[in-house]
Amino acid sequence: MPPSRMVEVVENGRRDAMGLRKVDSRASITEADDLDLARLPDRPRIKIERKRSFDERSLSEHLAGGSLRQVDSVESIFSLGGLRSVLDSPSSLGHHSFEPHPMFAEAWDALRKSIVLFRGQPVGTIAALDHASEEVLNYDQVFVRDFVPSAMAFLMNGENDIVKNFLLKTLHLQGWEKRIDRFKLGEGVMPASFKVRHDPIRKNDNLTADFGESAIGRVAPVDSGFWWIILLRAYTKATGDMTLAESPECQRGMRLILALCLSEGFETFPTLLCADGCSMIDRRMVGQTFDSASLYCRALLTKSISQGVYGYPIEIQALFFMSLRCALSMLKQDSEGKEFIERIVKRLHALSYHMRNYFWLDFQQLNVIYRYKTEEYSHTAVNKFNVIPDSIPDWIFDFMPNRGGYFIGNVSPARMDFRWFALGNCIAILSSLATPEQSAAIMDLLEERWEELIGEMPLKIAYPALEGHEWRIVTGCDPKNTRWSYHNGGSWPVLLWLFTAACIKTGRPQIAQRAIDLAESRLSKDGWPEYYDGKTGRYVGKQARKFQTWSIAGYLVAKMMLEDPSHLGMISLEEDRAMKPPVKRSASWTI
Repeated sequence: MPPSRMVEVVENGRRDAMGLRKVDSRASITEADDLDLARLPDRPRIKIERKRSFDERSLSEHLAGGSLRQVDSVESIFSLGGLRSVLDSPSSLGHHSFEPHPMFAEAWDALRKSIVLFRGQPVGTIAALDHASEEVLNYDQVFVRDFVPSAMAFLMNGENDIVKNFLLKTLHLQGWEKRIDRFKLGEGVMPASFKVRHDPIRKNDNLTADFGESAIGRVAPVDSGFWWIILLRAYTKATGDMTLAESPECQRGMRLILALCLSEGFETFPTLLCADGCSMIDRRMVGQTFDSASLYCRALLTKSISQGVYGYPIEIQALFFMSLRCALSMLKQDSEGKEFIERIVKRLHALSYHMRNYFWLDFQQLNVIYRYKTEEYSHTAVNKFNVIPDSIPDWIFDFMPNRGGYFIGNVSPARMDFRWFALGNCIAILSSLATPEQSAAIMDLLEERWEELIGEMPLKIAYPALEGHEWRIVTGCDPKNTRWSYHNGGSWPVLLWLFTAACIKTGRPQIAQRAIDLAESRLSKDGWPEYYDGKTGRYVGKQARKFQTWSIAGYLVAKMMLEDPSHLGMISLEEDRAMKPPVKRSASWTI
């Protein structure tokens, strides 16, 4: 244990009966008298001063005289001062000590019951522990993306070993040969999940990994590698332990992931091309190429052209951007690392410009698209992707407020998916893919459209739902993705932790408190379901598993982060002004 960590444990050694570290009450912002939710519009934005560490330095600082500047060891990347992250706790926000909701202890108990052991060591948490369900399916496995909120909760409570073990085990699995039928996957692909199998005869444990060969639709996860890099940085920020990130195994693991997504080919966009089901939205929620002119015209007339997950989904682009920035802060300046750093810097500049210009939508930009001319050629074209204005769905005109904006779901030639996707927009804020003005506009939209995007159970994964003919051609009549259910407009409690982090970063913790209050009114009573159905998230999902681990962990992380905002540094990256494009659009950015 590092000396700085030992001091932290001694100074904050007060633990309750559950073993949870008690945080200094001066950092509390929950249940504070001055957070009157009824007066949200009148509340001033809370400005939080941030320190500047290596991973928040400008990309231009990596370049000096045409070559990369030699930097210090990885130790210089993470100047934490013990467990403190880069964000200072605003001690003036409240004056009351943290009094956990009764279900806070229940959530910790449920999270600990989901822990998986491998040869006596904790290596992750299973997806769900629903004893009432007759079918286990793959909910007894450790999913990479599912474990992230669990890992954040453990790191916030000083339980670091389980996170370190998870990172090392998944890194070991990355080295396995990966085949689906007779086709071999890329060397850097991380597993979607793994299962610990106990051999009672030999009295030994073995691991079985799933790289997509057992998944619904047989799709390999694109996001697992990104989440792994993001979690490695979070572990290093939380513990101050640089040795793991510096190890040859982790350095090689990052390079393998980066080699997959930074490869050059026929793509003319800096975004990453992805297939259906490659991320959290693991079912078909995507428009397809129309096979005949009549079907195309019918879809156009009914304005049912959606693109969705296939192509360049906002969730993957935001995670791609964030993982590149995290990797940039951890790669060593050796001969192999330096090559990747150069490629990352170039890609980040191009990706940030592309996303901030072409994926961003607010009232003014919607009006520009509405007036687009088509069939434009040359570099002077305004409608660069040849989007037909008649393909704009009717709902967006009423949904878009005068004040607010967001990154739309997908952009590619001739098609734009105007739907709202929560995960991608939250990650855009936390990674600083969104500029400060855009981040504020996203939060403005959430406040303006609270009933549609938050409702009675945070948080809508996508909005609006696909219905009728559009649902049939887009989802392939998927019975799980019926309107306002599952990925088709369902509400997912796990998103609460990312939403809370985004609220804190933009200086609006009172909004997060309002969402947490909604979750606390139902989550425990409903048995911690995976997702909720209905336009406002009123009903427990028709196929939702109970005691879903990431629903439990998402609540814990949101609660703990709101109590001590210094935890935000594990998942948040500061803006790099070198990537800020000279774009000025709607007044919604500054109101």
